[in-house]
Amino acid sequence: MTRPRLRAEDVKIFTDAALGFFAQTTGHRANVRTAYLMDHDAPAVWSDFHGRIDLGGRYRGNVTFAAPRALLTHVLLSIGESDYTDASHRDIVGEIANQMSGQARRHFGEAMDISPPRVIDRDQARHAANQHQAQGMAPFVIPVQWDRYEAHLVVQMEQGIPP
Repeated sequence: MTRPRLRAEDVKIFTDAALGFFAQTTGHRANVRTAYLMDHDAPAVWSDFHGRIDLGGRYRGNVTFAAPRALLTHVLLSIGESDYTDASHRDIVGEIANQMSGQARRHFGEAMDISPPRVIDRDQARHAANQHQAQGMAPFVIPVQWDRYEAHLVVQMEQGIPP
């Protein structure tokens, strides 16, 4: 039996959360560029900071928001922060992951187990992507453009077989 396909509206939940963060926090909208499936020849999407949620239950996988330092520093500047430490940058990607988690909970309900958001490093993000690709779960990569910067939302998620 084949697994049900993930619907576009399921992936959109996560992009809406990321876009909502930029609009609410900075007052400037972000844009989504053309999404694609990542394969082993895809350009590197892993960046300086990564906020991730792990998914389980009727759905499994993870969702990672990967952003370069410069984008996060610009966000901090735009909200009046003067602390540009790694901890402040991690707080921003963690908050974006937290918003994705909240949106996912509202959309998927109790059918999805969602880990608390966490910040991971580049190697952990790459390892998780490779592991899921080996299991046949091709990740969606959604480039997110804010100001002159590009971040990536990587959605590796599949539905389990319904009972």
